[in-house]
Amino acid sequence: DISNTLCTQWPTLLEALATRNDETPHLKLTIVVTSKNSSDVVMKEVGQRMEKFARLMGVPFELNVISGLKHLRELTKERLGIQEDEAVALNCVGALRRVEVGERESLIKFFKSLSPRVITFVEEEGDFVSDDFVKCFEECLKFYTLYFEMLEESFPPTSNEKLMLERECSRSIVRVLACDHEFDDEESGDDCEKRERGKKWFERLKNEFSPCGFSDDVVDDVKALLKRYQSGWSLVVPQGDDNISGIYLTWKNEQVLWASTWKP
Repeated sequence: DISNTLCTQWPTLLEALATRNDETPHLKLTIVVTSKNSSDVVMKEVGQRMEKFARLMGVPFELNVISGLKHLRELTKERLGIQEDEAVALNCVGALRRVEVGERESLIKFFKSLSPRVITFVEEEGDFVSDDFVKCFEECLKFYTLYFEMLEESFPPTSNEKLMLERECSRSIVRVLACDHEFDDEESGDDCEKRERGKKWFERLKNEFSPCGFSDDVVDDVKALLKRYQSGWSLVVPQGDDNISGIYLTWKNEQVLWASTWKP
């Protein structure tokens, strides 16, 4: 799990494994931590909650946390501790935007070397990689104007969750605008955020993997989930002539996030 979600998506997987008709498989969850926001104390608490939930679900479970990395390029197969008899799945959510642009292809090649059965890849939709500061600023302004609008309409004015997201958003703006194009800094690590659009990520990923679309059931489930939230949210499935697969999460017809799945 190479993501910034603090394992919030894994209880759903544990529930799915617990309700299988055949034998419940052993789940080994390896969390790769590079963000300074994910302290050892936080990850310890997250791990304890995951282990408790796995016991509740009756799923054989092992947790492995890899921390202390400043850059994802420091990650190795040996450090991941992958065994020969393990089926590997990679989950990348919001993590690769902090990888230096020139290193993204090599990191994707490294992912391929792990021989994963499936990769899930999710990134916010934006274009912050230009050398032109003005262009980068304009893209940043457009992206975060939409972001703050979403927060304003989705949460009560006094919501603590809204305040927390606004603070993190403010830090993110600084990380976008305050970093040079080449942000390979041994002290800061992967702290800068250089978002790219889904089509660019698609081009990178298809050089090493084959896209596999989401099933109709998955798309229907996501659409049903979105109905619980503000009416501005919707799901868009790219058509064949768009030269991209996956799904887009949109806010008032503006693309916000791109999600895709891949196989060898």
